Amino acid sequence: MGDSCNTDTVVVYPMLDSSAIGDVGVASRSADSALAEACSLALAVNLNIVHSEIIKISEIRPSTYIGKGRLDDLSAIVGNVKAELVIFNCSLSPMQQRNLEKSLNAKVIDRTALILEIFGERAATREGVLQVELAHLIYQKSRLVRSWTHLERQRGGAGFLGGPGEKQIEMDRRIIGDKIVKIKKELESVKRTRGLHRKSRQKVPFPVVALVGYTNAGKSTLFNKITGAEVYAKDELFATLDPTMRQIRLPGGTKAILSDTVGFISDLPTELIAAFRATLEEVVEADIILHVRDISHPDTEAQKKDVLTVLKGLGIEDKAENNLIEVYNKIDLLDKEDQEEYTLLTKKEDKVAISALQGLGLDKMLSMVEDKLCRNRLHISVAVPTSNGKIMAWLYENAEVLNRKDTDDFINFDVRIDKEKAMYLRALMEGQ
Repeated sequence: MGDSCNTDTVVVYPMLDSSAIGDVGVASRSADSALAEACSLALAVNLNIVHSEIIKISEIRPSTYIGKGRLDDLSAIVGNVKAELVIFNCSLSPMQQRNLEKSLNAKVIDRTALILEIFGERAATREGVLQVELAHLIYQKSRLVRSWTHLERQRGGAGFLGGPGEKQIEMDRRIIGDKIVKIKKELESVKRTRGLHRKSRQKVPFPVVALVGYTNAGKSTLFNKITGAEVYAKDELFATLDPTMRQIRLPGGTKAILSDTVGFISDLPTELIAAFRATLEEVVEADIILHVRDISHPDTEAQKKDVLTVLKGLGIEDKAENNLIEVYNKIDLLDKEDQEEYTLLTKKEDKVAISALQGLGLDKMLSMVEDKLCRNRLHISVAVPTSNGKIMAWLYENAEVLNRKDTDDFINFDVRIDKEKAMYLRALMEGQ
């Protein structure tokens, strides 16, 4: 889909009717918003949507996913609008995909392939590109395994490739398998380099504040507003795919590193969860997590559940419980009654209402971040000999200097400092 720009596209959301058990999408979401999200995904890669609809089905057909009557209706629509591409907002088996393409006379892709396409366009860093490539290959391999078993056996072949009688599918799987192994090795190398960068940053241990949230919740807009950076922030799903980090100064003077991360989404394909786990490493390492929510979205509660599920999967729910601040973003888009309701909710600890776009409530949010960070810090006084420039420099780098008073022989500092750093400072003072 490299030439996807402006391709005429039909988007369909096949939904099991209410009498069926379960649902194709997320249970707590409406069919309309599930379809709207699928359309947003398509728009994120510049596809031209000429028709979109919800197709109610009583059961999932193994051969074509939807029944013959529904398929005939869809085929007529695709022909009328002359669509070149049909997106099914669900997971299709290779056989279903192939049969649908024959019936509709158009290219057919499922939700996983669409998300992979977006990831491919958005990834910017070396690690991001490798992760996308790995996810693509894993997806392709699953297509090969199931859809090419009909290929006839080859009549020959080099001995070291498996000898006579090897199927074409086995050769293709081996080629893809070799590529996967190679990319995994490259990824390990890139991750090691990032690990070294993280260790060097920990030596100047500014706390890390990570922005997380459902895709399109406004994280990048908030990041830009706080840091003055120009991270790609557009009203598109998956606008950010690579973690972006900037140093910030909080209202009381505390220095911190702010990290913007990839947006979460419901039903993220397992290939992508595995491939993109490393993009969320900054969240695992974070001292504070800001969960940015679009509270103007009709499915904001379902989106919240999706994000918390991912955090739980990362094994950081204990940390999240104590160090997470829920940020109600886009408060300006609510009517007065809803604004008042959310403002009441923010009277509870660890919740704040903001408008990242308009800059409303940001000071309060940053003060909350600083308060949380300072819970783990000690307020101490230390007298440093005027001759010891090394300790003075260390204090300014590693602690928050609240007050300084100079005398002839000593400089008296009031500082706020992490407990571990306070122990190190004590050792420095004793060794002077």
